[in-house]
Amino acid sequence: MNLYELTNEFMELLQMAEDGEFDQETIADTLEGIGGEIEVKADGYAKIIKTLEGEALAYKAEIERLSKNKKAIESNATTLKKSLEKAMIATGKTKFKTSLFSFGIRKNPPSVDIVDDAIVPKMFKVEQEPRVDRKAVLDYIKREGNTAWATLKQTESLSMR
Repeated sequence: MNLYELTNEFMELLQMAEDGEFDQETIADTLEGIGGEIEVKADGYAKIIKTLEGEALAYKAEIERLSKNKKAIESNATTLKKSLEKAMIATGKTKFKTSLFSFGIRKNPPSVDIVDDAIVPKMFKVEQEPRVDRKAVLDYIKREGNTAWATLKQTESLSMR
């Protein structure tokens, strides 16, 4: 019997008990059987969950490792590109072709360098939507209690050790 079926059987038994259709001994025996099966199923679920969580951690570690490698490779490529650019400018060879590539030093589109952000006229500043600092609100509610604009919510989740 799978976990879904066990849960349904438990709910049916509960309904029958509430309706007074079973005697106490039958209910106790059936509950004991369902409980034992649920514990066996729960162990199986826990093994699968732990395996999946372990795999997820392994993937996370591999992603971090690959991300570091990617950054190092990108940094090396940038360094080599800058070195080649400096050499081309220093030698005056700012445009040439080889059998494999074409090389050239070109001007990039103009960009703005803000010297002092404080004195930029307001017409050039973008208004932003205010955001709620949820951590500060949580700390406030823990100290002062629920408010009309925010309440403390307590949820539940499965814990396995």
